[in-house]
Amino acid sequence: MAKIHTPIPSLKLNDGTSMPMLGYGTGTAWYKKTDTGLDQACIDSIKLAIGLDYTHLDGAEVYKTEPELGIAIKESGVPREKLYVVTKVLNAKEDVEGSLKTSLKKLQLDYVDLYLIHQPFWAKSDEELQSSWAEMEKLKEAGLTKSIGVSNYLQNHLEAVLKTAKVVPACNQIEFHPYLQHPGLLDFHKKHGIATTAYGPLSAATKAKPGPTDDFLAALAKKYAVSEGEISLRWCIDQDVVPITTSGKEQRLSDYLRAATFKLTPAEIKEMNELGQQKHYRGFWGHIFSEDDRS
Repeated sequence: MAKIHTPIPSLKLNDGTSMPMLGYGTGTAWYKKTDTGLDQACIDSIKLAIGLDYTHLDGAEVYKTEPELGIAIKESGVPREKLYVVTKVLNAKEDVEGSLKTSLKKLQLDYVDLYLIHQPFWAKSDEELQSSWAEMEKLKEAGLTKSIGVSNYLQNHLEAVLKTAKVVPACNQIEFHPYLQHPGLLDFHKKHGIATTAYGPLSAATKAKPGPTDDFLAALAKKYAVSEGEISLRWCIDQDVVPITTSGKEQRLSDYLRAATFKLTPAEIKEMNELGQQKHYRGFWGHIFSEDDRS
């Protein structure tokens, strides 16, 4: 299969580094419940993604796929500095430095490009959020990670962190799609220079059907001669949100790269946003949020 050579755009972060605006995720489809054994299909798919020029590779300790990600990186033959590797600590109340060092060992790397606190729901107080962030700042200072950020944080969690932070989080990775747009949170991110990265970006085109965006997604896919998934990815990119997606299929991964080849118009983005606001869907962390909570 011929490679698509349209480069994936990059987003400049508040610490001066740049993040490729389309990430390959090693969770969801590849998530493992136990640490036993390597998943060769996962390794092969990550190598496939790297071979197609996905350089933003999103992992986490809780996915239990860091060993697979490390092997795939090593076997890909792509120089380390050309890759943007992300991982996450699930419970930052524990030994954050020890968690990162364990992740680095599994990844067979000396550093990651971005280290995230995976979720804030373990914290019983603002002080716990603040002390864990101070530990993250030490890891950046030590060179174990180039950037530090958070995931699944709400505005109140970010406000607590920012009260004492010496380093503003580089990004907040959240579930984001037309049916979960977080307008207030995104405005807060922009005000403080915090980038937004999106997991579950294809939800309106996949899990959450049927819904009010169905016809519009189909019409845009026809107009731009791409899939509804690619429209979903572009909808994120055009709003300066970095989508993270995954697949084990070469054709689909190759197709997703077409999201870098076109732009939606401001009117199309506005229409998608308005249609999306007519429905609420959350695919993750449902045990934390009430059914109608759009935070």
